[in-house]
Amino acid sequence: MWKLKQLMPGGDEEREESFLEEESDGLCSLSYTQRMYAFAACLVGGLACMFLSMIVFIKPIKFAILFTIGNLLAVGSTAFLIGPAQQINMMFDSARIYATAVYLGCVVIALISALLIHSKVLTLIAIICEICALIWYSLSYIPFARRIVSDLMVRFCDTEL
Repeated sequence: MWKLKQLMPGGDEEREESFLEEESDGLCSLSYTQRMYAFAACLVGGLACMFLSMIVFIKPIKFAILFTIGNLLAVGSTAFLIGPAQQINMMFDSARIYATAVYLGCVVIALISALLIHSKVLTLIAIICEICALIWYSLSYIPFARRIVSDLMVRFCDTEL
């Protein structure tokens, strides 16, 4: 990323690199095609883990581990496109800090429900909330998507006749 910023106007200035930015220099040495393949592999692997976790739902520990690994792979796959430092900065940006916090909270609640409480019903509810939070978090990257979905939900769920 530092190399790309150097090419931009005003990029010749000396700057102090953080630990995460030093780590992401290795990712920038990947070609565009390699980054796209890595992104696709992580995304497909994550989605496969999430769908396979539904098969082992009757065993909460296996379910929670598979589903969490799938979520981490799917969300982390974009790090191949933009780099890990930029991903973390974007996740905790003021526009999506609440969506990130709700999503991470749902991940923790799902793990607690599955690993500590061993409740299939609570785990299922937590996973449904986690999926909804992930969708809402993903919509935060598309301009005006959350507003459009909110307006559609109000229209479709309006109880006035």
